[in-house]
Order: sequence, then structure tokens, then C-alpha cells
Amino acid sequence: MIFRKQITRQSILSTLMTSPKNTYFNSLTGFRFLAASLVFIFHNRKYWRHDMHPELLRFINEFHIGVALFFVLSGFLITYSYFDEPLQSVKNYSRYMLLRIVRIMPVYWIILTAFYLDPAYGKYHFRFDTYTLVHAFSNKTNLYGIAQAWSLNVEMTFYLLAPLLCFALRKNLMYILIGLAFLFGGSVMVGQLWHQLNGNPTQYFYPIEFVVNSTFAGRSVQFLAGMLLAQLLRNNRHDLLNRFTQKTLSGFVLIIVTTYVIGLFQKNIYVCGTDTAAGMLLHTFILPIGIVLAIAGLMTEKTWLQRIFASRLFVLLGNASFAFYLVHISYVNLKICKLILLPDRNFILLWVVSVLIYLLIEKPVYDRLRRWITGKPNSALLNLVSGQ
Repeated sequence: MIFRKQITRQSILSTLMTSPKNTYFNSLTGFRFLAASLVFIFHNRKYWRHDMHPELLRFINEFHIGVALFFVLSGFLITYSYFDEPLQSVKNYSRYMLLRIVRIMPVYWIILTAFYLDPAYGKYHFRFDTYTLVHAFSNKTNLYGIAQAWSLNVEMTFYLLAPLLCFALRKNLMYILIGLAFLFGGSVMVGQLWHQLNGNPTQYFYPIEFVVNSTFAGRSVQFLAGMLLAQLLRNNRHDLLNRFTQKTLSGFVLIIVTTYVIGLFQKNIYVCGTDTAAGMLLHTFILPIGIVLAIAGLMTEKTWLQRIFASRLFVLLGNASFAFYLVHISYVNLKICKLILLPDRNFILLWVVSVLIYLLIEKPVYDRLRRWITGKPNSALLNLVSGQ
């Protein structure tokens, strides 16, 4: 079987016992290319809806799972790299947050500013809340500016809380479960009380479906799944992971099957199965298990899939996946489509643009700012903690 060839235990330990900040899992970077591509297909499925076999369309209607892939991976990478360092001092936490900000925000700010300066789109109507991502806490405004930036709000919320969550995880798993439950309940309560007081016209943390789908409080289980995997690997608990044979195969099969089963709950071809309670439960609690197994397999098993994701092309595309995520719909995509529209909805062209943004803007800006923040000359952290 192509999935059976395992890296030796000694090789795994040798890799994982190195300093977390210097450990670079190429296959996980390539995995981000898959996540971004799934989201692209999901957002463009409407153009192919009537040309697809119904079962294929049912499947593709759930390709929003690419966002969940990003979130689980982010939970893993942040925890693996920063399990205990940020809370050691205020200086460490400040440096940690500055690194996260300069990793995520500059490219977003550049694209958002271009949007506002374009008389055909933003029309100079600048909104401060979109620059801070606060707008994404509202169901009415979370798609303003660059529509997909709502997920950056989820990421940045996780980054803010991650050191505290790691601290709770070190103490006892129950602490973090109780904390996340209170966070979800508190978010829902704020929205509901606001609604009772004055109707909550901006719909901050309201309704509950918005909290579940579009805030960290609702998505926290996905991040937690990645955090638990990171804790196992940092503690060298390979005995638990080794109970699962062929983790790569098992993980991807579970992802595919769960995605298809979620699709069975679709009420029609225009909605997702996650709009139902059953579909959302599968998405929240079962899908992350498959993603965690897939990530663990990509790190500990030598398979043809691992080699593909770790190839130079996929690593480059994975590094450019954040830029791709920012341009694949909304402002940049609309501008490009006005100039040229290819049969693949500019899928390849958008990846070319994203690679150029990564090489010419994102990476140089991050490298320079990181050197200024840490005084260190290399950009290894960019490769390890790639974020959304």
C-alpha cells in the first residue's frame, strides 16, 4: 500500500525534538494550497452549478471546509511554536502579538486601502473598523471591504487568546474546555442581551448562527483540535498517535466522507448542509478529527501525498496561499475579471498573482519587520507559523 511506508520512530523523534521555531514541515505548507483551493472552488461553484452531476455538486457545496483546514492547522502551528513562551513576560507576549500582526495585516491593509481608493468600488468611504477587523464581529458588517476578512478576525482572536489557552491546556484539558464553553456562552449572551435592549441593529454576536459560523467562539473546537495534536507531539506522546495506522489515508478518507455526509443535509442546491444542526455538528466535532489525522500523517508518514505536498511547487503555493485567499474573491478578483476572464475562473492566473504578491510584498515586508521586532536575521518563523 502506498500509505504504509512509515518514517522510523527515531527519525520522527529527531525531527520533532529540534527547536519548534526551527522546525519546518514542508508538507503542511503544501497542505495550505489544498485548503485555499477548496475555498476557491466553493466560492465559484455557482458558475458551474448547472453543469455538474448532482452528487458532485452536493460534495462541492461543502468545500467551505477549506477554512476549517486552515483553522485546525493554525491551532497546531501556533501551539507547537509558542506553547509556553508568550506568557513568560509582557515583553514576550507583545513581541508574539507584533509578529502575528505583521504576518497577517500588511497585505490585507494594502488590498483594503486599494479597495477604498478605487472610485468604482470603495469610493473613498474608509471604515476604521475594517482596518481593525472589529467589523467582523457584526453579522451586518462582517463582509464589508474585503469580504473574506471575517476569517482574519477569527484568526486574530485566536492569536490574542492562544497563550492563555496554551496555559490552560498545560494545566488541565478541562480548564480549556470550560473556558471555551464560557467564551461561546458569553458571546451568545452578549448578542442576545444587546438584542433585548435595543434590537442590536448592528447584530454584534447575533444571531447564534452567526456566532457559530463566523466567530472564534463558534470555531474554537477546530483550533483546539490542532492544539491538542501539537501538545501530543511536544510531549512526545507518539504512543497515542501510533494507535492509528495509516493516519494520512484515514485522515483524508474521514475528511472526504464527513464532507459528503454533511452534504446529505442540504435542503437544496443553493445551500450548505452546515445550515442544519446535524450538518453543523459533523462540521464542528467530526471533521476536525479527520483534519488532525491528516496533519499527523503528513508529519509522520512517508507517502506519495506527503511528497507531493512537500515538493517545491506546493511549498511555494502554500506560502502564497494567504495572498491567494485575499485575492480569490472580492476586490482583486473582480478587478482582474474585468481585464480577463479565463475558463477556470482565473484559478491559475490568481495563483500567479498570489505568488508575485508573496515574493515581492508579503515575504520582504514580514522579513524586515520581523528583524526589527526580534533582531533575528532569518525568516524561519514565517515558514513554520504561516497563519490563515
